[in-house]
Amino acid sequence: MANAHVLQAKNGLLHGTFSRDYEPILTIQSGDSISLNTIGLEWGYTFKDGNKIKFQSREKEEGRGHPLIGPIAIEGAKPGMTLEVKINDLVPSWYGWNVTGGSHRWHNVRLGLTEVTPLKVDWEIDTESMKGQAKIGDQTFSVPLSPFMGIMATAPSEEGVHSTIPPRYCGGNIDCKELVKGSSIYLPVAVEGGLFSVGDGHAAQGDGEVSGTAIECPMDKVDLTFILHEGITLNMPQANTPAGWIAFGFDDDLNKATIAALDGILDIIQQKYGLEKAEAVSLASVAVDLRITQIVNGVKGVHAVLPHGSIEVIK
Repeated sequence: MANAHVLQAKNGLLHGTFSRDYEPILTIQSGDSISLNTIGLEWGYTFKDGNKIKFQSREKEEGRGHPLIGPIAIEGAKPGMTLEVKINDLVPSWYGWNVTGGSHRWHNVRLGLTEVTPLKVDWEIDTESMKGQAKIGDQTFSVPLSPFMGIMATAPSEEGVHSTIPPRYCGGNIDCKELVKGSSIYLPVAVEGGLFSVGDGHAAQGDGEVSGTAIECPMDKVDLTFILHEGITLNMPQANTPAGWIAFGFDDDLNKATIAALDGILDIIQQKYGLEKAEAVSLASVAVDLRITQIVNGVKGVHAVLPHGSIEVIK
């Protein structure tokens, strides 16, 4: 019988790096669900009355990255399996922010924004209208919200402690705006128990995440269901979203990231329609969209999207 678990963010449940050696905060069964909240990227939370609370990582890392809840172990998860994470619900908190310029990251260098004073934009989030509002310059702007989690990951199998910033074969800081409520992401299991972690709430983001940040926000509710698949082995994450089937690729080289994503979506097409690779490429060329997921996380991300209903077999 599936169980429903509830976690409330606190110091003992948070970490800011990945490691196969971290002890799980919870062990669940395949089919179980978890409802949790996440804190802000600044390792804090600000209440509407202005009071603030700061959080710490239980691992006490130097150079910690994103605040993540986890790791969560799934009983029976073994390397070579695939973990499906169903995104049942996402509710952002009341505020968010993003920052532009003032660092020597490569995109700021190319845009001539390394020496400017960093621009921090504070956004007020309305979950009833699903709009975000912010003042930039002397104008007030509104954007539609489409919340998603920037980081969902299993632990890498390599030794040591690993940064949360670059996405990798087992997921991580993917920052894909398509991973909204109603999506499932499929993550390779690389270690015993899978050791899943989640964090980095985003209220809205464009493909590319071009300033280096989305509307970074705490999440008041993240509801997920976990399902183990023994007969599926993946080299890179895949997803089934309202926008369509998605395959991901990550690499320093955008061309290599593109090929990895393309290979993944070709595998999906081949399996769905029983095609050879060249035949799948012919279909992909007229039905698949290649999108730049993000350009700012150390390695670049590409996702290939096969929209639902874009291919129909008539006989």
